[in-house]
Amino acid sequence: MKITTKGQVTIPQDVRAEFGLLPNTEVEFVRDGRGGVRLQKSPKAGTRGAALVAALRGKWRSKLKSDEVMRLTRGES
Repeated sequence: MKITTKGQVTIPQDVRAEFGLLPNTEVEFVRDGRGGVRLQKSPKAGTRGAALVAALRGKWRSKLKSDEVMRLTRGES
């Protein structure tokens, strides 16, 4: 396996599947103290849902207030 001129390496499909490394998974390199490194999922990474919420935060464009929207979603008048 070679590192490309852009510094990229392809992680084999079987390894990605075994460790749940999906597209857009945050990973980091960790030094092992013996001159080597290992790749692991980043513990700082949020969930996909958190990323979606963050992307939508501040996007609401309506004259309805959030309490009014909640009443509508609950079927209250």
